[in-house]
Amino acid sequence: MALDDARARPAAPARPPVGTPRFAGDEALPCGRLLSRVWEQARDAAPAADPHTVSCRHCREAAEALATLDAATRALRAEGTAAHHALARRVMNTVRTEVRLGRLLPVADPDQDLRITERAAARVLRAAADAVPGARTASCRLAPEGEGAGVRVTMTLAAAADRPLPDRAGEVRRSVLHSAGQVLGLALTAIDITVVDLLAPDPPPPPGPASGGGVR
Repeated sequence: MALDDARARPAAPARPPVGTPRFAGDEALPCGRLLSRVWEQARDAAPAADPHTVSCRHCREAAEALATLDAATRALRAEGTAAHHALARRVMNTVRTEVRLGRLLPVADPDQDLRITERAAARVLRAAADAVPGARTASCRLAPEGEGAGVRVTMTLAAAADRPLPDRAGEVRRSVLHSAGQVLGLALTAIDITVVDLLAPDPPPPPGPASGGGVR
């Protein structure tokens, strides 16, 4: 078989006719040039010489409109990304603040829907416990309990051993309960107190000056 025999050469792949859309939604301009082709040439950093594109009014107008649309799309994307980042920063700042301040606790006020942060309430209750002689607060946690405005307090103490520990724990409980109700307006459902350490006894007071007068 001769090398130049047409039957020995594979058939060339069929080319799509001019003006056939390259993808769904593509369209041909009045001049017959596909819109996708015009945009590819407009975005090319070093476009090849194409007399048709240079001289065709339809291609130039389409390229200018697509360039304007592309610039607006890029600006919206950049603005959207910045807005998303700003929103994420605000959310994370709020989360960090809530973690530092603790959960919000309901205040037992039938007329108003009030809340107080756990950190602020714990500061007041720790001071109430520390006001009891021979007691020092190690930790104080508060948590809402039940469906209403109830709050449960869990507290650990260091206490002096100069008197029975249950008596001192009871005194701390009464002091905390009073401050919670009178100062904060919290409705405590329970106060769990655990003594985790013993305080060293206070040194005895120094003796006063000896009285010197004798009977004459």
